[in-house]
Amino acid sequence: MENLNLNDKSVLITGGTGSLGKALTRRILSQWPNVRRLVIFSRDEQKQFVMAQEYSTEKYPAMRYFIGDVRDRERLVRAMQGVDYVIHAAAMKHVHLAEYNPSECIKTNVGGAENVIYACMEAGVERVVALSTDKACAPINLYGATKLTSDKLFIAANNIRGKNPIKFSVVRYGNVMGSNGSVIPFFLNKRDEEYLPITDTRMTRFNISLDGGVDMVFHALANAWGGEIFIPKIPSYRITDVAEAIAPEMEQRIVGIRPGEKIHEEMITPSDSFYTYDMGKYYAIIPSIPNWDLKEFKKKFGAELVENGFSYNSGSNTDWVSVEELRQFIVDHVDASFSV
Repeated sequence: MENLNLNDKSVLITGGTGSLGKALTRRILSQWPNVRRLVIFSRDEQKQFVMAQEYSTEKYPAMRYFIGDVRDRERLVRAMQGVDYVIHAAAMKHVHLAEYNPSECIKTNVGGAENVIYACMEAGVERVVALSTDKACAPINLYGATKLTSDKLFIAANNIRGKNPIKFSVVRYGNVMGSNGSVIPFFLNKRDEEYLPITDTRMTRFNISLDGGVDMVFHALANAWGGEIFIPKIPSYRITDVAEAIAPEMEQRIVGIRPGEKIHEEMITPSDSFYTYDMGKYYAIIPSIPNWDLKEFKKKFGAELVENGFSYNSGSNTDWVSVEELRQFIVDHVDASFSV
């Protein structure tokens, strides 16, 4: 495995004011204090204003804040001038909102992906990592379908780069525990109400911490050969266990599955198994026809092809987060004053 060094490099994060964008910013500034430039590219001026109070250009001279939308190709090209690495985190992410506003979701998640790819090639960026989601695997909702399309675009971009040395890769993982809009802060805010709404008692999800998500992005930036979808080996949780961890005395009232939701999430399907390699800490789904030497790839990373028919599903996972572990996570990462 290669070690990443961002000192004297310029990095741009689309959607940089989100939970992961801020976690990436925090780690980059602490781990590589001599990063040349760290560009936060997003369309929400209020979030940029707030973030700039914490990470000001006075305290952190490398910081830059660009108001812009991934739907605007020209603005992306301008923002990426002189940038070495791009982390594409911008997306329309809420399943039910995408179902109700499909054209908006497509414009951001598919059109935006195309614009990022074009701008990266135009600006001479070296490496690009796009963030995916478990919902892109065998999608049943529009959000997942647009992210699968985005994944395919970034993978295929390695085939149209010509002599450009740029490398595109994807990281795919489950729910980021404690992030904006996720179930833990949602349930915490419901503790003063009559009940906790449970969509389905069978529901499970993959779980990853913000730090785990950041580690994956850095791994891909350092080690991608171009076209891989990196997937972490992470635990699952039951939605009922999250409710039990947060408010064990509260009623859990079944409210039904929302449009586009699954009972369990997948990150690798049996059809993917023919191109999926076990790389130790991660899995990697490689292109069906990689434009690099597969034998050298396997030798360098000790990668082994998984068994035919292998799948990775949150319901059949062998690693689970317990109720006590969930409570400790809330104290450590969400609300230090939390207690039941």
